[in-house]
Amino acid sequence: MTTAPAYPTAPDVSLQDYVVLGLATCFIKEEGEVQPVKVIEPIPSAALEAILKGIPTSYEIACATTVGEVLIEGNIKVPEAFDDDAILGEDFAQRVFSAARTFKKRPSAQEHIPLGTTFNQFNYSLERKRVLNSERVVSKEDNVKQHAYTHQVL
Repeated sequence: MTTAPAYPTAPDVSLQDYVVLGLATCFIKEEGEVQPVKVIEPIPSAALEAILKGIPTSYEIACATTVGEVLIEGNIKVPEAFDDDAILGEDFAQRVFSAARTFKKRPSAQEHIPLGTTFNQFNYSLERKRVLNSERVVSKEDNVKQHAYTHQVL
């Protein structure tokens, strides 16, 4: 007799799998103005390790929890450590599964923030704003100029 996976869309992820959720300050561009917004999103292990080395980040706080504490029977439960006015990041559930997989692949990354605790000693900076709804317009001026002989056989 086999047991059904806890999450049919992610059969390799279990209720007990470790995941880190972060509260980031992002921005939304409306009518030429940028407005700050707090976003809750999963942090993959590689990103967490880079952020913990002191690079500037938009994350204010991170909370280590389990997938089962966040995704309960199709509903999302946000840890109490986060602001009430914070919104969930895009494709939140899928990103939780993806982030949990990164910690399964690299269990040593789970030691940075113990399960059930929060961390807020990041190098918090808004110098480089994360604009969520910006569109990148590519122009001819963005092309890299190449020498005339780049594609010639010499």
